[in-house]
Amino acid sequence: MEIGFIKKLINVIVSNESKSSATDEELVSTYLRTGDSAAFNELISRYADKVYGFALRITRNTSDAEEVFQEVFLILTKKLDTFRGDSKFSSWLYRVTANSAYMFMRSQKKHENNLSLEGYSPYDEEGTLMGKIMYKDWSSRPDLIVFNKEAIKIIDEAINDLPESYRTVFHLRDIEGLSNDEVADVLEISVSAVKSRLHRARLFLRDKLSDYFYDWRK
Repeated sequence: MEIGFIKKLINVIVSNESKSSATDEELVSTYLRTGDSAAFNELISRYADKVYGFALRITRNTSDAEEVFQEVFLILTKKLDTFRGDSKFSSWLYRVTANSAYMFMRSQKKHENNLSLEGYSPYDEEGTLMGKIMYKDWSSRPDLIVFNKEAIKIIDEAINDLPESYRTVFHLRDIEGLSNDEVADVLEISVSAVKSRLHRARLFLRDKLSDYFYDWRK
């Protein structure tokens, strides 16, 4: 990794806040056309946290996420001209982040056992909770949940317990707020696959968190 680039990246993140009213695509165009460093720095300011957060969600390791984070923005300095504008810049950047994370994990021989949730369902055909979990359903009273540090930690750990293909969909859709179409574009899967994985991820998390929030509510 280029030390000078890392120092520059850190300085931008620490000292800059998003200031420009230009769109992402306009900033990309300006940088490619004129080499304006302010335009590039603005893109870093807007997406540094999002890129790191997505890398961390995939790798589940802070050191690995930092490596991916640095690689992504190094790629931007060299290959930003590969962005053709066929999708939103943010979608393109998330795709670069995902690809960089997967490549890093392969290079480190960190293969995840990506189990499927296709057969997972704590609900019957009518959407009613089955088994023990039906007595611990907290979803109808979200106002009872206080998101203190402990709760946030429990939720984050539950998300990280999701298989990778479901975890990435959930992160992009429910945490970053992308649309189903945008998530499909980033991960290069169908919209129906996004909807299916998101649905099963939410069921898994509702089940996973039931014990904690049910006991907390009592």
